[in-house]
Amino acid sequence: MSPSTRAPLLGRGSWTETARIAAILRRETVGGALLLAAAALALIWANSPWGGAYEALRDIRVGPAALGLDLTLGTWAADGLLAVFFFVAGLELKREFVAGDLREPARAALPVAAAVGGMAVPALLFVLVNLGRDDGALRGWAIPSATDIAFALAVLAVISTHLPAALRTFLLTLAVVDDLRAILVIAVFYTDEL
Repeated sequence: MSPSTRAPLLGRGSWTETARIAAILRRETVGGALLLAAAALALIWANSPWGGAYEALRDIRVGPAALGLDLTLGTWAADGLLAVFFFVAGLELKREFVAGDLREPARAALPVAAAVGGMAVPALLFVLVNLGRDDGALRGWAIPSATDIAFALAVLAVISTHLPAALRTFLLTLAVVDDLRAILVIAVFYTDEL
């Protein structure tokens, strides 16, 4: 290959190579593994001697100020990316309720009941442990009631090849319903007005 026809180092590859890499990145296992690896890296970095650099990066403002979107990278991740994530998870759950395993109410009842129990039991334990305190600790009863759906689904994606489809659907429903109920608890009990 002559120097004038040589492909650039980071140029677009052939169609087959591009399609192969895109297929790999579309697999849930890869996304879940990347999320777990990024979370581990962030925890190590934030708690290392270079934690100040992590906080500085998190607090960089990005976006158009004229639209009120000059937000920090941390806010973009917490609000923007999680909104997209919940939208995608909600679409998958809707598909299960409309055309999948959960279209029959009897089959959907178990994961929904498990999600309610998964919220109520930790909240009750929190109340029992903090019942005698008068320092306002009881106000935090809802904190242990929610799982982190992103990490639950990431772990599920990483190990999903070894799980039956019915168990995967059960865990997805459990995680999403749990988080939706936690959002409802925050909206009802922790706001001055709706």
